Amino acid sequence: MTHFAGRVAIVTGAAQGIGAATAHLLAARGARVAVVDLDPEGAAATAARIVAEGGAATAVAADVTDADAVEAMVARTVQEYGQLDILVNNAGITRDNMLFKMPRADWDAVLSTNLTSIFLCCQAAQKVMVPARYGKIVNLSSRSALGNRGQVNYAAAKAGVQGLTATLALELGPFQINVNAVAPGYIATAMTAATAARVGSTAQEHQKLAAERTPLGRVGQPAEVASVIAFLASDDAAYVSGQTLYVNGGAR
Repeated sequence: MTHFAGRVAIVTGAAQGIGAATAHLLAARGARVAVVDLDPEGAAATAARIVAEGGAATAVAADVTDADAVEAMVARTVQEYGQLDILVNNAGITRDNMLFKMPRADWDAVLSTNLTSIFLCCQAAQKVMVPARYGKIVNLSSRSALGNRGQVNYAAAKAGVQGLTATLALELGPFQINVNAVAPGYIATAMTAATAARVGSTAQEHQKLAAERTPLGRVGQPAEVASVIAFLASDDAAYVSGQTLYVNGGAR
């Protein structure tokens, strides 16, 4: 399939998990992809796998909480590929704790990485997309936006992503830029494995408990979220904007 032939995408947090799966899928469908991550070796590894599979990708090491680094990331992508059509804001961290035990630094870090970074990336990308009168932005929210014990920082950030997404759809829609969000439920990633370790469980045990609470009877995989992101980044979703799509196996 060549849904994205001629398109250029930036995917943040693309060293592993949902970001890596998304970068692979967009490249497999014809996009040229800037693989962005704070971890330069991880970004390089993802980009190398894409190139080995016949795709086009460039690794970009960037701290997306730093405005100057974000501007440089966009500038490098445009210099390398001549345009920017798709932005997938996937970079994120967790610093889970109950409210009474949460340090201010953990609140600030999660809000900065999961929400402020999206503001910075969208602000930089729109400088390219608005003159082109074309763009697809997909932001990563989470089922935790609805509230999740021990994640006051993460839940607040991911709820903020949904408000940011709805507002940018209003502001950027006149320039033919679609802005949507994806809110995954429990996905088998390094992040959820780390969450399991913090509560004294193995990844397998943690996933089993999550699967038992999910109507489909299993946890999700990164590729399944990537498929939804790819749909929202495609022209098949040309009349979809300002939406948050939950990808959680039917969980409530």
